[in-house]
Amino acid sequence: MALRSIGRPNAFARQFDFWNASYEWRRIFSELFGTFLLVVVAVGGGMVNTRFGGDVVPGPAQAVGPGVMVMAIILFMGAVSGAHLNPVVSAAFALRGDFPWRRVPLYIAAQLAGAALATLLLIGLIGEQGSAGLTLPGHGISTWTALAWEALLTAGLVSVVLGTASGAQQLGAVAAFGVGGYIALAGLFGAPVSGASMNPARSLGPALVIGNWTAWWAYLLGPAIGALVAVGIAQILRGPGGGLSGTRAAQGTLGTLWHPTRIGEPQAAPERPGAAEPPEPPGAGPGSGGEAPAGEGAGDEGT
Repeated sequence: MALRSIGRPNAFARQFDFWNASYEWRRIFSELFGTFLLVVVAVGGGMVNTRFGGDVVPGPAQAVGPGVMVMAIILFMGAVSGAHLNPVVSAAFALRGDFPWRRVPLYIAAQLAGAALATLLLIGLIGEQGSAGLTLPGHGISTWTALAWEALLTAGLVSVVLGTASGAQQLGAVAAFGVGGYIALAGLFGAPVSGASMNPARSLGPALVIGNWTAWWAYLLGPAIGALVAVGIAQILRGPGGGLSGTRAAQGTLGTLWHPTRIGEPQAAPERPGAAEPPEPPGAGPGSGGEAPAGEGAGDEGT
């Protein structure tokens, strides 16, 4: 039992804090805000280009931007909710046993809401720019080809997500670089074919706001098929999920390894640069080389 407890919260009750509803609003907000930031970058590049003409935002920047944003979101917010930012990632984690199914609907709703809010904000700032910002099949590409392309790209993305979350590679927070790097690379060569969405929220949120549902089903079915393939690949490579590293990556560590409270006591900065000295140990007095607190030792003079 002692060996099995290594790496787990000290208190037995803490192991079930992910089910504590008092933290749920933080996780849902994390997914909404994270997807909002992702879609601002992914949709904004095309809309800005259309609004101002030319290649104000170069093609490579549009492809790499979403990957860099996902990397940043995982690093600064992944511990809260797992930073799924994508309905098929939430479903894949649940299929692997790393994430409870009853949390999936709210996560997906938050992701779709974040994508729609981002699109609304962009339209409010620079105006609606036709179909700019939507993920659509490239010139001469059929909807079925776009679907297959999205399935292929998403299978790779979800494989990276599940693999870096498994703990087998011992990557920890550096998993953000693997996931963000894959999104950037997939965008560089995949965007001309299908838009390289790999994310139904990123595609359907803007489609809902703009009112253009061209080929929408390819961007729902393609990523769903790719995620299922990735779950099968993970089963072949690593066996069943549900391990400690996978659940922490999928669910975040809010309520288990950390709580939303102030950490430690505030400490005053040194009075002038370069004057910092190591703090005195508690109870230090004249006998230990420290200065006696005011009011203590009175009457010691002359003794």
